[in-house]
Amino acid sequence: MTGQLDGSYDVVVIGGGAAGLSGALTLARARRSVLVVDAGAPRNAPAGGVHGLLARDGIRPAELLERGRAEVRGYGGRVLTGEVGAVARDDDGFVVTLGDGRTVRARRLLVATGLVDELPDVAGLRDRWGRDVLHCPYCHGWEVRDRAVGVLASGPLSVHQALLFRQWSADVTYFSHTMPPLTDEQAEQLTARGVRVVDGEVASLEIVEDRLAGVRLGDGSVIGREALAVSPRMVARAGFLAALGLRPAEHPAGIGEHVPSDATGRTDVPGVWVAGNVTDPAAQVGAVAAAGAAVAAQINADLVAEETRRAVAARRDPFFARSEAGVCDLVAGDRRHGL
Repeated sequence: MTGQLDGSYDVVVIGGGAAGLSGALTLARARRSVLVVDAGAPRNAPAGGVHGLLARDGIRPAELLERGRAEVRGYGGRVLTGEVGAVARDDDGFVVTLGDGRTVRARRLLVATGLVDELPDVAGLRDRWGRDVLHCPYCHGWEVRDRAVGVLASGPLSVHQALLFRQWSADVTYFSHTMPPLTDEQAEQLTARGVRVVDGEVASLEIVEDRLAGVRLGDGSVIGREALAVSPRMVARAGFLAALGLRPAEHPAGIGEHVPSDATGRTDVPGVWVAGNVTDPAAQVGAVAAAGAAVAAQINADLVAEETRRAVAARRDPFFARSEAGVCDLVAGDRRHGL
């Protein structure tokens, strides 16, 4: 289906993960008209459960999102399955074009599209991602406690990752893979904590009965491991923002690309706000949900400030008041239509 979507919205939320839905919930409860557009491909879909989330520890990712969508709809928010192909400035707002060609207007944008994990090119790695190939010890460390854990060096934080996983297991092996040699300080730290270091490029994973059994090196030798930690390069999903002049930038920690913002989630493009992993790649589910709510409150305050300026101008200028009333009637009519 193509053509114009019925209605314009105070806020279009692009991305319906924990950050986007939390933001949409806050805005809907603030009596804002909200549309969430989500492609339905959450980053944590392969994981068996979401951990470290207070009162919801272990909940399946799909169930968490299903509950979130229901809560947003319960306050009058709308959730649409689809992809955003482009966004463009339109007067004092934006036109959002979906992948199927339909369009919708928004006064503000909340971008919560998350990121893509770029994994090392090791045979079998992608198939195990989110299962026994992991990245975050706070998300999955308890589930692999006291097991044989490997850490595949793949980024600037890999040594730190190995030291962290040592908290959950006394049997940790660091695979240097294709990374530069350890510094003397790093080598000393790993040795002091009892982390074994294995040099040489990793060629593939050994899988037995649908479980990780070991790591095969380029020379053919196999080191038995039950879990493997990887630091992926994390890249923000934000290509559709290029037309606004907003592009991902290298993260200061060297872990990938993110969309920069100030502490409130405001980007360099007026009216565009970001929340969650698209701007804070290392944040866990609880943190991104909190960020979504906090940024939504900032957006609502920004809209209130705009509406107050217009109300003051209307009070001072009767002609402006009549013109503004006509615009408000049109907007109110738009909001009465559904998708």
